Amino acid sequence: MTKLILPNKDRKLYTYEASPFTPFDIPKDKPFQKRTAYSAAHVVADPLADADPTLHSQIDWDKTMAYRHYLWSLGLSVAEAMDTAQRGMGLSWEGAKELISRSIKEAKSVSGNIASGVGTDHLEVSSTVTLEDVEQAYEEQVSFVEGEGGKIILMASRALAACAKGPEDYQRVYNKILQNVSEPVILHWLGDKFDPALKGYWGHQDIDEAMDVCLQIIRDNESKVDGIKISLLDDQKEIEMRRRLPDSVRMYTGDDFNYPELIKGDEKGYSHALLGIFDAIAPAAAAAMHALDAGDLQKYDQLLEKTVPLSRHIFQAPTFSYKTGVVFMAYLNGHQDHFRMIGGKESARSIVHLSDLFVMADEAGLLRDPEMATKRMQLALELAGVKQEGHR
Repeated sequence: MTKLILPNKDRKLYTYEASPFTPFDIPKDKPFQKRTAYSAAHVVADPLADADPTLHSQIDWDKTMAYRHYLWSLGLSVAEAMDTAQRGMGLSWEGAKELISRSIKEAKSVSGNIASGVGTDHLEVSSTVTLEDVEQAYEEQVSFVEGEGGKIILMASRALAACAKGPEDYQRVYNKILQNVSEPVILHWLGDKFDPALKGYWGHQDIDEAMDVCLQIIRDNESKVDGIKISLLDDQKEIEMRRRLPDSVRMYTGDDFNYPELIKGDEKGYSHALLGIFDAIAPAAAAAMHALDAGDLQKYDQLLEKTVPLSRHIFQAPTFSYKTGVVFMAYLNGHQDHFRMIGGKESARSIVHLSDLFVMADEAGLLRDPEMATKRMQLALELAGVKQEGHR
């Protein structure tokens, strides 16, 4: 096995050798029984497109769709055009429409489960935006996804956060949109750690007061809500809200720090999963869901506890840069042939961060071809000026 020369946080270099890979035990064609597990999927940039990568990035559709087929092959569901796909952070609504349309068609071809993000990101946030504008923007995107035959994840709106005067404005907009959807949707409460523009969502800075507003909206529209994904990185708040949900409404954890315990649950309930980290740890996540189905909690714990340090590393502050680590994992594991991202976001994490990610991924048993991953890590290190012995 080829050895790596890696940098640490003190600018010192050390030698590291990846471990052999042990395949995960994932039964074929056996759906999960006890939990629904969505992976919010990333997109693969087209590195050869002759376009400004920061303004007009292009998507490699073949590789992007192939990754979704990989997730479905593991039994995972796909959450499409979410923040993991750089929605509103490099992926425009025009790009998202094509992504959603293609993915829904591919999902139908293999009976894969998929739900797609609906928001207001084609609406420019300004001081002149009104609640009517926000409602029309949501309605346009709802109409598109439903027209494609897709399920909806109703994402938080930067425009609504900018123009709402208080909780009553959130209630007005959500009540109107939910009353008119064709099928129950998954709501998404994205915290400001993921998107600072969403600070004070639901009309309150205080999380408990915001939760009260959100829960009232859910109660008022219970038949139109399948569940809610909350991404607050606060496990206790998620548990509190989970226990207050109507019986018919699911909690989908978006907590990339505490997902093992939240999915496992307690005597009063559990969370399903809708996670960005499941993109990066897909085989471990799938194996853990099967262990949970079999009632083997020890195996479930062993599989997921190894992934938590990696996930906390990928999602460290600034949390919105986590997409860089997710795409780097896909590159290391051969799901794409390059480490380029739409919007040029491959530069959002340091080479020290990526080096630590490599080690943590190896410790979690997630490098499916350690030799290939090592060679790809060497290329990234050389590009950053970290010379590798015997590799020039």
